[in-house]
Amino acid sequence: MAESNGSDGGPDHVAIIMDGNGRWAQNRGQPRLFGHRAGAARVREIVAACPDLGIRYLTIFAFSTENWKRTQAEVTGLMTLFRRYITKEAQALLAQGVRVRFIGDRDRLEPKLVALMNELEELTAGNDLVHLTVAINYGGRDEVARATKRLAREVAAGRLDPEDVDAETLARFLDTCVLPDPDLVIRTSGEARISNFLLWQSAYAEYEFTPILWPDFTKENFAEIVGRYAGRERRYGGVQS
Repeated sequence: MAESNGSDGGPDHVAIIMDGNGRWAQNRGQPRLFGHRAGAARVREIVAACPDLGIRYLTIFAFSTENWKRTQAEVTGLMTLFRRYITKEAQALLAQGVRVRFIGDRDRLEPKLVALMNELEELTAGNDLVHLTVAINYGGRDEVARATKRLAREVAAGRLDPEDVDAETLARFLDTCVLPDPDLVIRTSGEARISNFLLWQSAYAEYEFTPILWPDFTKENFAEIVGRYAGRERRYGGVQS
């Protein structure tokens, strides 16, 4: 994995579980997809805020492997929203210096969406100001299982000695192999769980759980949480000298 180089004690890589879209819509007497559309618009603001906050890497949880359990109407609506977001935002992301990557299992996603994802990754591949990673059909356990399969194939083919396999070896097979581990994980909406998000990568991340629903999560809220992070002491299992 790449190394994290946060400046001024702030996080270099922030990961966000964007929760609360459905409740936000229901509180307004609207269908859940109304909240998802509002949430997509909020992503634009948070991405734009990253450079001023010294954040080079932002990873957002857009759709989990468990989200297929939602109603067919909601799932279909979300997939349509993803396609529209990519099409609408592609040129703006390119102009803003944002490099976009997608993580997760693409096999279950519709081909049109996958094609758009591939195109956006290629279009923004030369950017380096902000690295935006979008997790779609992603689950931490699923990612580790897929990584283990790839590692096992390397062992079976004789390209990797089982005795050489360690934590760093497995990390090279994860979807996030080119990214630093997250320094800070934020979950909106008041839920205090990680919901199978970046399980391996977040082993030493700091966590913030905020009651604010994602569509209401402003750049000011974001800056406040990032500011609090700078006051935390990260010891990685050690003790203060």
